[in-house]
Amino acid sequence: MVQLHDDERLDHLLAENLRIIQSPSVFAFSLDTVLLAKFVYVPIQKGKIIDLCTGNGVIPLLLSKRSKAEITGIEIQERIYDIAKRSIDYNELSNQLSLIRGDIKDMPEKLGHGKYDVVTCNPPYFPTPKADEMNKNEHLAIARHEIFCTLEDVVRVSSQLVRQGGKVAFVHRPGRLMDILTLMRQYRIEPKRLQFVHPRFGKEANTILIEGIKQGNADLKILPPLYVYDEHKEYTKEIRTILYGDE
Repeated sequence: MVQLHDDERLDHLLAENLRIIQSPSVFAFSLDTVLLAKFVYVPIQKGKIIDLCTGNGVIPLLLSKRSKAEITGIEIQERIYDIAKRSIDYNELSNQLSLIRGDIKDMPEKLGHGKYDVVTCNPPYFPTPKADEMNKNEHLAIARHEIFCTLEDVVRVSSQLVRQGGKVAFVHRPGRLMDILTLMRQYRIEPKRLQFVHPRFGKEANTILIEGIKQGNADLKILPPLYVYDEHKEYTKEIRTILYGDE
């Protein structure tokens, strides 16, 4: 039996035989996170994966169904870290998944350079606004805005943690694409796969998925676009498959 606090609830984790603790006032995962977990390359049998800004641990949980690798999540907020830990314990995955509460900027020194085969991150998307414009909910403000880490911090730390030839994957907004590409090359992560996600056909993309290789050769592939909703405002077949499995 899992212990829930305040407005927490225990949700089914999409198509997987997993449950996850969610809290509307603290942290609940978004479609962006699920898309990243499905997009990124992962080793099937062995290796080491690290997820930065892990939130309630949704990416480690989802990746545990795709890989037997050792998976570590990093989360700076104590309240959200506790939610993620209880979710991992509830699913009896503590032998494969582990969590560290801390600042991602401290992880290369703490965990070592070049120790991971794969790094993933769904980082805060937005620059930190003025105090009177910031979300009054501290948990949501930290998750959405670059309060504790900037985009450059995320790319630099990912490069430090991943081994040569290892893969790094991010989900972000199209408006930051040039920043991401520039920073990836600056920190020796060569962009290799890029996919644009559109809310529906005929609308501009509002999400990007990008994966690179540490010290890789230049050869960027643009994948077919992914559309979230069809003309009936229902999930497309591709999204339904990602969310709920084969139909």
